[in-house]
Amino acid sequence: MAATVLLIALVPLAWIWLRRRGADRRVRLAALTALTLFLTFDLVVFGAFTRLSDSGLGCPDWPGCYAQASPIGARADIHEAQTALPSGPVTWSKAWIEMIHRYLAATVGLLIVVTVVATWLERRHTPISPWWPTATLVWVVVQGLFGKYTVTLKLYPAIVTLHLLGGLVLLVLLARQREAYRPRPLALPAALRAGVAMALALLWVQIALGGWVSTNYAVLACSGFPLCNGSVWPPADFSAGFTLLRGLGVDAAGGPLSLDALVAIHLAHRGFAVVAAMALAGLAWALLRRGDAATRRWGRLLALLLAAQLITGLSNVVLDWPLPAALIHTAGAAALVLLLTLLWLRSGARAATRA
Repeated sequence: MAATVLLIALVPLAWIWLRRRGADRRVRLAALTALTLFLTFDLVVFGAFTRLSDSGLGCPDWPGCYAQASPIGARADIHEAQTALPSGPVTWSKAWIEMIHRYLAATVGLLIVVTVVATWLERRHTPISPWWPTATLVWVVVQGLFGKYTVTLKLYPAIVTLHLLGGLVLLVLLARQREAYRPRPLALPAALRAGVAMALALLWVQIALGGWVSTNYAVLACSGFPLCNGSVWPPADFSAGFTLLRGLGVDAAGGPLSLDALVAIHLAHRGFAVVAAMALAGLAWALLRRGDAATRRWGRLLALLLAAQLITGLSNVVLDWPLPAALIHTAGAAALVLLLTLLWLRSGARAATRA
């Protein structure tokens, strides 16, 4: 499997080398960081696809597939599992989806290792401390452990949710490094910058709640909108729903998780969405009111992403969780985190320049 990942990683590395063969090492490092950021965004979205297509246990061991480097070597085991349970967690397609996710994750990890080594070697000629990519590498190891325990603990909801949030943390770390190579300061007053920080904090809470909905398969616990199962406030068991240390589909005592618990999980995400959406809409409006064109562009992009999130979120409920809408919803959440992080970093760079 290590050889497979190395061959995959050589493709983007060779592409950067050939495309930037006349540039200095700093330019190549910047390009490598940008490419790793792009692939990490893809990894977050593909991880959502793996979960939403019920492929998280497509290969029930880790890191290989039935101790093989690919589903090709494990075809006999996969065939046996699929024959015994055709609609079960192990099928030929699910095994490939799960392994492609692992290949992509390992490729991102290997690119980060290359970035760490190159940044330390060029530390006197780069605009960023090598400790940033080193911290990113440490976090990738933590993410790898989350991925391992997602499988070995059979989709334990708390671990799966942390794995999702960890992918977004990795995006933030890479965005910070990419901005150091190409700083583009943005003038924002202190009050508006504080609004960015508040909106970002609320967004993280909302994404955590959304991850908890997804990992507990509580999207369809409420049918209809704005009512939930025909009621403004249906029966909901928040204590059972937000017991973190429990397995998938069971309560703290090991019994089946009730519908009331799933309704509580769904309602929490739906209710907090109002708070987060109001904060993001207010921030977009404030950015659009600014006089300079650059700030207004940020406001338009934020408003567009927020509208897309609201539409895809509603369609998940009204249209019974269509896979494309659910994927776009996850991608939109990651894009919002990236957008607000870049906005925060660039406004901070402006303040540092003035100081």
